[in-house]
Amino acid sequence: MDAGLLLAFGLLAQGLGLSTGVPGPWRPSILFPWRRTPGLGRVRRAWVIPPISVSENHKRIPFPLVQIKSDKQPLGGVIYSIQGPGVDKEPRGVFSIDKFTGKVFLNAMLDREKTDRFRLRAFALDLGGSTLEDPTDLEIVVVDQNDNRPVFQQEVFNGRVLEGAAPGTFVMRAEATDADDPDTDNAALRYSILAQGSPEFFSIDERTGEIRTVQVGLDREVVAVYNLSLQVADMSGDGLTATASAIITLDDVNDNAPEFTRDQFFLEATEAVSGVDVGRLEVQDRDLPGSPNWVARFTILEGDPDGQFTVRTDPKTNEGVLSVVKPLDHESREHYQLRVSVQNEAPLQAPAPRTTWGQAMVNVHVQDINEAPLFHENPLRTSLAEGAAPGTPVATFSARDPDTQQLQRLSYSKDYDPEDWLQVDAATGRIQTQRVLSPASPFLKDGWYRAIILVSDDASPPRTATGTLSVEILEVNDHAPVLAPLAGSLCSEPARGSGLLLGATDEDLPPHGAPFHFQLSPRTPELAQNWSISQVNVSHARLRLRHRLPEGLHRLSLLLRDSGQPPQQREQPLNVSVCRCAADGACLPGAAALRGGGAGVSLGALLVVLGSVILLLLLILLVALLARCRRRSRDKGLLHGLQDDLRDNILNYDEQGGGEEDQDAYDLSQLRHPTELAALGGPLGRPPLRRDAPSGRLPGPLPRLLPASTADIAGFIRNGLEAADGDPSVPPYDTALIYDYEGDGSVAGTLSSILSSLGDEDQDYDYLQDWGPRFARLADMYGHQ
Repeated sequence: MDAGLLLAFGLLAQGLGLSTGVPGPWRPSILFPWRRTPGLGRVRRAWVIPPISVSENHKRIPFPLVQIKSDKQPLGGVIYSIQGPGVDKEPRGVFSIDKFTGKVFLNAMLDREKTDRFRLRAFALDLGGSTLEDPTDLEIVVVDQNDNRPVFQQEVFNGRVLEGAAPGTFVMRAEATDADDPDTDNAALRYSILAQGSPEFFSIDERTGEIRTVQVGLDREVVAVYNLSLQVADMSGDGLTATASAIITLDDVNDNAPEFTRDQFFLEATEAVSGVDVGRLEVQDRDLPGSPNWVARFTILEGDPDGQFTVRTDPKTNEGVLSVVKPLDHESREHYQLRVSVQNEAPLQAPAPRTTWGQAMVNVHVQDINEAPLFHENPLRTSLAEGAAPGTPVATFSARDPDTQQLQRLSYSKDYDPEDWLQVDAATGRIQTQRVLSPASPFLKDGWYRAIILVSDDASPPRTATGTLSVEILEVNDHAPVLAPLAGSLCSEPARGSGLLLGATDEDLPPHGAPFHFQLSPRTPELAQNWSISQVNVSHARLRLRHRLPEGLHRLSLLLRDSGQPPQQREQPLNVSVCRCAADGACLPGAAALRGGGAGVSLGALLVVLGSVILLLLLILLVALLARCRRRSRDKGLLHGLQDDLRDNILNYDEQGGGEEDQDAYDLSQLRHPTELAALGGPLGRPPLRRDAPSGRLPGPLPRLLPASTADIAGFIRNGLEAADGDPSVPPYDTALIYDYEGDGSVAGTLSSILSSLGDEDQDYDYLQDWGPRFARLADMYGHQ
């Protein structure tokens, strides 16, 4: 008998839902697919096992699914095994097999939504481990159960539709999913609307979930938002269910025209002011606030021919704000009646009814106030000639009082006149000059002088107006042009060089300046025989030789004239040095000087300059000698007096003073530093009076500051001696060892430096002359003889 495999199915149809395609109760059967059938060819050996179906969520486990057998060995001689997902691969342990009987068991609950089928491999071996049959596939299909509810993709669906939409207008789509097998009724979904209020304006397609309008009458001003309760059910509407919400918002359309709250408004406005609000015009609109369907736009239809009013929209309240854009005049018109219309920013929908409240009458009463005077012309521009004399009329800056119903007097004054140039008549506004305006005034800008004039009425309180007076200072041609340069050099060969370039300047402003006219002086016509002059531009001309001239200085006279009215002209000298030159026309070095004898300066002028310099030097020398002699005489007088005082002191007091051994003649504490004296416990007050001091003398001055520079040392010493002579609290000046304390340092050098050199020839002691009479003898002994 050929080797074969017997496959027996154990099936519980009612409890497990297993199926082999054979109706009726389950009967195990043995198949021999490889057996020979008489009259047929050899059949290929292979296991052919139909799919095994098992329901998900089966709770009776373990449960035998199928039994496989091989007829090649008797019972107990075959070892069976299976492999694949659910056995030795994830999820492990779902299936198992009895290795001796070949029964396959279900060991865990199945979930089709996780794994809808398992493909295993079945093996048959003998007891020695040798293969008895070729491996075959074992497929287990998980049968779906309705164990999953449908789920909406959103808990809340939001949609929008215009108010007044026609029936059948698409609004939105509600969508749901079901995890069960889509090929079964377990996932056959049906949609419905559970609640939407009354009337029912919306419907839903039960298969697609599309929500549409079903009738007319959607009005945002009545109901702006609709809330629908949706349901979805599987099993074609008879199974498990889920719910969600749908919020439908109606978008606004301009189906309501704006309306004034009143047909007439009464307002008051003040005259002579602009840019002020007069009042508000209230309107109402049922459309969506803030949208173009709600925003109002106002138009003045009639009653304002001069455009003195305007109406703008308040963005918060949607009211019309009436304001004055041009000043009103009570004297000319006391009352205005304006017709104003209102409409939306967005156009009104055609079906919307028109309202009779879209227009209103606005009555404006103009209040009378004291108005400021008005200048007839402001700013006032006029002109005046440069250098106008005091008392010259400038202009009459008059004004009028707009308050014609009130008798008021006007007065004029200046507010800004930086040069105090103008004088204003307070009663008439007539302006004239009171001094000559300098052309160099910093307040003269581009030829214009600016002043501010005030005019005031005598009302209570008074009103004042400001006027600007601009005076153009007309340039007067009062300056002749000036030649520049006044001297130059020119090649003696007419064919060489480009000539001498001459220029001119003029202090006058255009049009009294350039272009300038250059010509040789008509008073010396012989110049034209040797020289020619040609215009280069409006401010320059070029001088040339007509033929060769001798080298040296040549004096010419030129006539310059400007373009003013009337023109100013000036005849000016020009010194030209004719020189020997190179091929390019440039003068050779020194050539013009040798030939010119002064390059444009006459011999007489040169002698005058030299004489002046010599005389100046002599005067300086004489002044220096006189000053030196006067100083020497004063120094000798001081020294003689000092010697007399020294002799008198010796005879009168028999005290020679000085010396380190003499500690009694004078108070030696004066030589000490003040801090050292305080450390020794000595008195810090003023020293005792000299014995030769007069009884009526006052105490001397306080100690003086040191000089700031060495140049002040002589004066410092001289002043010190005078102070010592007159101060009874210090020793006499001939006591050479006693001095006031002069501080820690001295800006002057010490006298010991006189002996610090190796020889007298290394020192310059002339500077001792500047130190006063005390050092005059030292200067005479050691200075240059």
